[in-house]
Amino acid sequence: MFKTRLISGIVLVAITILVLWLGGPFTGLTIMALSLVGVYELCKVYEIEKRSPAVLAYVWTAIYYAMLIFRNVEVKGFQLGRLTLPLMITYLLAILAAYVIRFPKYHDREIMAAFMSFFYVSVMLSYIYKIRVMDEGGYFVVLIFICSWGNDTLAYCTGMLFGKHKMSPKLSPKKSVEGLIGGIVGAGLLGLIYGIFLKTRIESIPHVEIALFIICALGAIPAVIGDLAASAIKRNNDIKDYGKLIPGHGGVLDRFDSIIFTAPIIYYLVVFVAGMR
Repeated sequence: MFKTRLISGIVLVAITILVLWLGGPFTGLTIMALSLVGVYELCKVYEIEKRSPAVLAYVWTAIYYAMLIFRNVEVKGFQLGRLTLPLMITYLLAILAAYVIRFPKYHDREIMAAFMSFFYVSVMLSYIYKIRVMDEGGYFVVLIFICSWGNDTLAYCTGMLFGKHKMSPKLSPKKSVEGLIGGIVGAGLLGLIYGIFLKTRIESIPHVEIALFIICALGAIPAVIGDLAASAIKRNNDIKDYGKLIPGHGGVLDRFDSIIFTAPIIYYLVVFVAGMR
């Protein structure tokens, strides 16, 4: 199991680097594909993956990403990228229409699960692409993975060495308060080191290393919440993994659970702390 997990982890990192390096529509389409798989995995938890609310989630996910990729295209004076909020509203209307038209075929729990799958997976993951296409986005998108995977690794190491106080005994017995602090501080230090590397490459941000320390330390906090939230859903529904797409790791939601929460936070921290667009 360890060997399988290690090999698939290395392959996953290599694919991630390639996807983010290529940028543009390639990155957008790849994140869209991941989102579709993630939506399917979450809908499967609630046993609606082949039913119309889930189908609507797949369709709206594809439309949403198309609008992001062709964000600068104008339709009657409006750029597509500025119409994503109306799209989310129409999605809610669509699944509620399916709910009332076919009542009592669907339970309100299933409709809520379909809405959550679109927002929780597709919308939140899309911020990886949004960061990649912003100014200097190729550099800043790395922060997502520092705050999620870096935080997770350092929290594990710190917890193994110093962990004494359980953070959430019922939900995740192996996680400790010491590991939580170690992961957050460690992510901040990784951001600081990365900022020193970028100092001569991004001259538009004064004291970029300090800015990235703050961004990564703050960004590591929602990574923990994302990880625990995904675990809570699995425990509530008595499942071990969301899927089997990544050998040794599970599904998209198993591997990207912390990234789902981290990506939007990093986007807005980069905008407000670093002043990028």
